[in-house]
Amino acid sequence: MMQGRDKRPVDDVSTISGNTMSYQIIPRVPPLSDELLAGYRQISTSTLGHLTETGYLQGIRPLLPDMQMVGNVVTVKLCPPDGGILREALLLSQPGDVLAVDASEEEDRACWGELRALAACVKGLAGVVIAGAVTDSRALRQLGLPVFCKGVSAITTRTLGTAGAVNVPVTIAGVAVHPGDVAIGDEDGVFILSPSAARDWLAKALDKEHADAERRDALRRKLLESSSATV
Repeated sequence: MMQGRDKRPVDDVSTISGNTMSYQIIPRVPPLSDELLAGYRQISTSTLGHLTETGYLQGIRPLLPDMQMVGNVVTVKLCPPDGGILREALLLSQPGDVLAVDASEEEDRACWGELRALAACVKGLAGVVIAGAVTDSRALRQLGLPVFCKGVSAITTRTLGTAGAVNVPVTIAGVAVHPGDVAIGDEDGVFILSPSAARDWLAKALDKEHADAERRDALRRKLLESSSATV
């Protein structure tokens, strides 16, 4: 099942270039409605996983337990060992955004650590998804920013300013990710949904959450009754 792609207009493309620098930076896509995002804050990834496999990022795991992340996607294409483009992505992003970083060219080289996470917290980002590694894992856990990645590493990228792109289509864990998509993450992983797919699945996912809650309550009552009967 392929996700439908909305044809959403963006402004002109900016290129920052110099003697050794060449960044492609496309303006941020207008965010989806607060109502839609609020709806997905009531939905677990496991509920989505009962309905669809499309958009699930295999192998991307939460750095922390008990995390929840919902937000509009700003994509980042890294060209390791250069990680300098992340500064431009942080400058472009807005509160509630999620950075989706394609660092797959060198997955064992960490592009995200304490200082960038601090900057993301100051900016009010909802989280970060990285097809690659992070570093400063203890500090990241203390900060509590939702971080989803493939692993940790002490070997890092450098701020070289040579190449990279913001808000271009990227691929993370085999899933095509576009600026303006919706990222939904928790302890069971991450889904990336196109705007049209997010709208299509919302009511079905909410219905399943409510049905599961009723079923859960009924089973817990039976468990309590069973426990009481054996006392």
